[in-house]
Formats: sequence, structure tokens, C-alpha cells
Amino acid sequence: MAYQGYFKPKNLQKYMGDPTKIVYRSGWELKFMSYLDSHANVVNWSSEEFFIPYRSPMDNKIHRYFPDFLVKKRTPEGLVETIVVEVKPASQSRPPKPVAGKPSKTYLREVYNWGINSSKWESANKYCSNRGWKFIVIGEKELGIKF
Repeated sequence: MAYQGYFKPKNLQKYMGDPTKIVYRSGWELKFMSYLDSHANVVNWSSEEFFIPYRSPMDNKIHRYFPDFLVKKRTPEGLVETIVVEVKPASQSRPPKPVAGKPSKTYLREVYNWGINSSKWESANKYCSNRGWKFIVIGEKELGIKF
């Protein structure tokens, strides 16, 4: 499976944005894009088409977070709900486990990434809540894909 490239949707009318510039950065994102493109309950979707401002705990500056997906989905009741989706491995979706002794470069990188991710996701939760949207992070378990 390819790990990055351009996705070509079969249902162009469902994509919100330029369908010639849909980039996937992992096989998991590609799998999720295929799901969104083909699933009957998905009304519209986009990939990295908008940003959410967040304050980085690393430099205390405001940065732009481009969530992986914005999805408009029909519920069983016939309503349309908006969901912002981030695709991440479970290992990057929780704080790293502390290590004994001198921390390794790997551990320090995991702590840094967790700090950034948790700040992005806190801002995304607030942003979505203010609009009546949902924010979710999905990983390997969820990519069975039940949505």
C-alpha cells in the first residue's frame, strides 16, 4: 500500500474543495478517504481544507492546525452532523510512558509530539464545540471502519 500520494475521488460531488489536490500522508488516511468517498451516509467531506488556531506549549506561539478531515454525515435520524477527524496511531494519541533514568531521544520526541498533539486537539475540541460539531481522533482500532 502506498504511504503518500494523491487521492482521486470517484464521487466528485461529495468533496468540498479542489478534488485534484487531495493528498494522503499515510495508508490509513488513504483507507479513510476511500471510505468517505464511497459511504452512502457521507454527504460531503474534505481533507486539510481549513485550519484551527492553537497555542503551542513548546514556543507559546499561535500556530495553525489543519485537521485531516471535515465530514458531513447523515445520522440514522436523517440529520446531518459535522465531524472533524484526525487520523493518528494510538501510540501518538496518548501521553508517552515515563522512562527510568536518562530519557532517550525517542522518548523526548514522543513527549514533544504529545505536547503538540494534545494542544491541537484541545483547541479542536473547543472550536468544534462552539459550532455544534464533533471532534474525534481515530487510529488502528477504528479503521475497521465503523463511523
